[in-house]
Amino acid sequence: MYLGVDIGTFESKGVIVDRAGRVLAQASRPHRMLVPQAGWAEHRPDEDWWGDFVFITRALLTASRIDPKAIRAVATSAIGPCLLAMDADGRALGNGILYGVDTRATREIADLNRQIGADVILARCGNQLTSQSVGPKILWLNRNRPDVWARAAKLVTSTTFLTHRLTGRYVIDHYTAANFSPLYDLARQDWCLDLAALCRLDQLPELMWSTEIAGVVTAAAAAETGLAAGTPVTCGTIDAAAEAVSVGVTRPGEMMMMYGSTIFIIQIAAKPLNDFRLWHAPWLFQGQRAAMAGLATSGTLTHWLRDTLARDLAPDTAFAELTQEAMASPKGAKGLICLPYFSGERTPIHDPQARGAFFGLNLTHTRGDIYRAALEGIAAATRHITDTYAEAGSPPTRVLAVGGGTRNRPWLQATSDFTGLPQEVARVTIGASYGDCWLAARALGDAAEIHEWNPVAETVQPEPVPAYDRQYPLFLRLYEATRDIAHAL
Repeated sequence: MYLGVDIGTFESKGVIVDRAGRVLAQASRPHRMLVPQAGWAEHRPDEDWWGDFVFITRALLTASRIDPKAIRAVATSAIGPCLLAMDADGRALGNGILYGVDTRATREIADLNRQIGADVILARCGNQLTSQSVGPKILWLNRNRPDVWARAAKLVTSTTFLTHRLTGRYVIDHYTAANFSPLYDLARQDWCLDLAALCRLDQLPELMWSTEIAGVVTAAAAAETGLAAGTPVTCGTIDAAAEAVSVGVTRPGEMMMMYGSTIFIIQIAAKPLNDFRLWHAPWLFQGQRAAMAGLATSGTLTHWLRDTLARDLAPDTAFAELTQEAMASPKGAKGLICLPYFSGERTPIHDPQARGAFFGLNLTHTRGDIYRAALEGIAAATRHITDTYAEAGSPPTRVLAVGGGTRNRPWLQATSDFTGLPQEVARVTIGASYGDCWLAARALGDAAEIHEWNPVAETVQPEPVPAYDRQYPLFLRLYEATRDIAHAL
């Protein structure tokens, strides 16, 4: 049996599966994303990352009554790329700074681009500097938290933190490390410090591949988690990568569309795309590469709408009722357009100062229209990304959808309708923790092909929607027309 735990933005999930991929136990635990001020996003590493891992692992073992010694391997994934400073004794020095939804390092991005050259960074690292990049956040930490910087023995991401607590080793997979621009050389697949002296080499984790065994569960970790000491632990990876694996993204041209707190997209690329609007990294296995994209606000926008406009609804049924209201609204939401840039935007515009908007409101619009417009705004922003892949010379050959948002039918259908792409939904949609289990089995040479574990259950076909054909160009124009206003605000 294999155990996988994934730490998400708002919730952590875990699962135990057998060698055939059958789910034997599941557990989850919610937590909050801290927003100390606009543009910042943080987690508490001891409580939200390790605390969730311990809670979920113990819950899985208790519910399943499985002997911990029967767990052949453990794999973790987590939100990323994050930045956390740790001291020489392995203690976290404050909160973890989250991935691209945290836009605090805008000034540092500009300074590094000016110092190094944006073209040099793109050529060497395969990625331009954006809010997704860890390098500028390291510089921000140095400038703004000198007390923390003076004690920072290690600069890690969320999975590195978890693997260290389990095994005592500081490791990071190549896929995650590629997001540490300008500190990772994509061609050499190694750290590089010659572009900018942002830190020391010994402050960075050791590079590994996602299916390599990083170490084994220590006695101390076993006492906390209930796992058996000596259980192998893989290097781990970012949640989106494990999620892509979980639904069978394995061949060039295949694309995962993850419906979560953000829309995140991964495509296995047959060739280097070298498009500054996308992110690039080695894939989880040697010899493969990937091109990524992501929105900044997706599921988080639906949460905001629920908490702001649906306080009259019971929390456990609010989303279901909002979905019904949205389905009662006609496609196109009676002429209402939503810019879903409530946390700025990542790909393809890379504008941390972009802002959200509902445009076209009139006194006939209802809460259902507003909710539908938000889902359609996210779908339109997703089309902006899939069009970017096509413009870069790599249109998707197959799209596999995964994540909690796939249960939101109007969102799922609007995405196919806007993009014109069919979306395949696998039988198991647990997500990253299920992919972690497969990676754990793969690390030991036990795994069958993932499509044998998790075959496709249904395909969502695109439908022609004249309202979308009319509104999509207006969606693009609305951002261009309001960009200067948003920046001024």
